[in-house]
Amino acid sequence: MKRILIPAGGVVLATGLLAAGLAGTASADTDVAKDNMATTAANAKAIADFWAENNGAALKAAKESNVWDSKTDVARLQSKGGYSSDTKPGTTAPIGEEKKSTAKTQNVNMPKTIGKVFFVNSKGEKRWCSATSIQSQYRNLVATAGHCVYDTATNSDVMSKWVFVPGYYQGRAPWGIYVGKQAFTHYDFDVYEDYDRDYAFVTVYNGVKVEGGKAKQVSKAEWDKYQGIKDAKDVEISREEFRAGKLDPTRTEAYWAKRGSAPEATGPDYPGAVVGKVEVSEGRYRRAGVGQGNNKKFGEPITEIVTDREAAAYKAKQRADRKEYPAKVEKDRRGNWTITHFFVQQWYKPGTDTKFYKTVFFIVDGASLDAGRLGDNVGGQGFAYNQPTGKDVRVFGYPAGAHPDGNKNYTGITPKWCYGKTSKKLVGSAAKKIEEHVALKCAMTEGADGGPWLFKYSNAKRLGYVNGVTSTFNDQDKNGRVDYISSPYFDGETNTVYKAAAASWSGKIV
Repeated sequence: MKRILIPAGGVVLATGLLAAGLAGTASADTDVAKDNMATTAANAKAIADFWAENNGAALKAAKESNVWDSKTDVARLQSKGGYSSDTKPGTTAPIGEEKKSTAKTQNVNMPKTIGKVFFVNSKGEKRWCSATSIQSQYRNLVATAGHCVYDTATNSDVMSKWVFVPGYYQGRAPWGIYVGKQAFTHYDFDVYEDYDRDYAFVTVYNGVKVEGGKAKQVSKAEWDKYQGIKDAKDVEISREEFRAGKLDPTRTEAYWAKRGSAPEATGPDYPGAVVGKVEVSEGRYRRAGVGQGNNKKFGEPITEIVTDREAAAYKAKQRADRKEYPAKVEKDRRGNWTITHFFVQQWYKPGTDTKFYKTVFFIVDGASLDAGRLGDNVGGQGFAYNQPTGKDVRVFGYPAGAHPDGNKNYTGITPKWCYGKTSKKLVGSAAKKIEEHVALKCAMTEGADGGPWLFKYSNAKRLGYVNGVTSTFNDQDKNGRVDYISSPYFDGETNTVYKAAAASWSGKIV
């Protein structure tokens, strides 16, 4: 058990939330720090709408968390020796498993409780981590990494617009969107950014589901003012409809054009290139060779018979601009005037045509429905602490980040898992001054951070005991690939934080 102490008569320069004014309600004589997130139901609904509107456009736009720099923070873990438990080992049963079951199975099934937490950091970036629903008195609790809740990168407050979406898949929230109300973590993480306490428990409001509402077409001005669920669709139209729409003062759609591009000169090997011809003088044509490249002869000369007046008119143009009118003008033996045109090849990347569109705006009235409590919908994992190391765990998460060598093996679209025994000795990382982490051999990358480490996981019931959360990613063999992940050790102080969060009520939004 590591303690951060203030020396007698000494001065500690605090970082993180302490620098922002000793945030939250924590005091020096407690392990628990808590910070408000969405403080009112109205504020929470606005956050849910932010992520849900435009068919989950903001959810789709979010990227995996970026707390860890794969080139500088992914380092080797170092053994720090054994761990002395601060209290006896303990567990809290998962939802529905308050009475112990002896059912066994070898199937590998993803837990229903896992999903992604989405948030906006202090840079305005939409990001996500992994997380799980966990047992609590009011069935309203999420477990994840502390750095997925607190903006430690900029020594800021809790992340903005924080939500949990269990079962998330490509913009869809099958069980609803759950907005964070209060974040609970260890005092040392909240104040000192101690990554040995990189875990957080967040109470969430009842979920919000977007369904049952009717879409109504409105003007752009109405659409901009509306604070609820809304959508916009771009439709390609004809030039005639575009012109008519621009002249119609009663229109609700926005009319716009995407300008085309002119052909660009290129070579014959450019994919999709087409050949054209350029008219040149007879002399240049004669000097041109034969072949597929630019400035090679393009077919045979073309001769046309013209009248005296047409010949005279062409000669006049030549006197004004020989380059524009390079053809050969002459009278043949029969007294006929002829104009002979000579051409060479030129390859082009084809241009594009101008396309016309209209944007149609919709709002959805009355679409936000109460989805109920998180634990009632997806269940909740149990909680375990002070467990011995060297035990089997199953870790779940949504990896998406690249390895240090740039390889990106995961998409973050679907959850992945790792299985194995935790390290028998606690480990540390010089990159984050970590002294008491538990490690597991696993190649998952960033995006999986915050995902649960489940002890005694039942594949039949998809339930186990959260005994850690993914915190760091490590390259033990120095080959440029993540091969180990680590979690803070869950001890009695972790249980104190968990119990405080598990007893906190949140309520509903709509």
